[in-house]
Amino acid sequence: MRKYLWRAVDQHGNVLDILIQSKRDGRAATRFFRKIVKQQGRRPRVLVTDKLASYRVAHRTAMSTVEHRHNKYLNNRCENSHQPTRQREHAMKGFRSVGSAQRFLASFSRISPHFRPPRHRMTATDYRTELATRFRVWDQVTEQTLAA
Repeated sequence: MRKYLWRAVDQHGNVLDILIQSKRDGRAATRFFRKIVKQQGRRPRVLVTDKLASYRVAHRTAMSTVEHRHNKYLNNRCENSHQPTRQREHAMKGFRSVGSAQRFLASFSRISPHFRPPRHRMTATDYRTELATRFRVWDQVTEQTLAA
């Protein structure tokens, strides 16, 4: 049975939530939208999706007051943030179960951006320095966790 990955990403490309479901219908989309709103504690100003019809159903039922933009290219931020997940899934040769995929993706989507600074906004020297700093911080955090 095929599983579908739902992702919510903010305007900066940070992953807000990930949910794996077996369907991509209106009910599944509505459930995901409500989960996001409940978790964030507020409605988004603008909702950007691809052209999947179930998003329109979910928008109408869960967030009718929010502006909904659906265009071929507006969804690129979410698609680009999804690439590391696809690469990691391919390296792991898929996931053994839905539960393990959900657990892995929940933590991976929060840790992965730490090691991906906005490269296009800095020089190569600044990028290397920033990455070295982030790895030092990661080493400090993981050493304290292992020692405890």
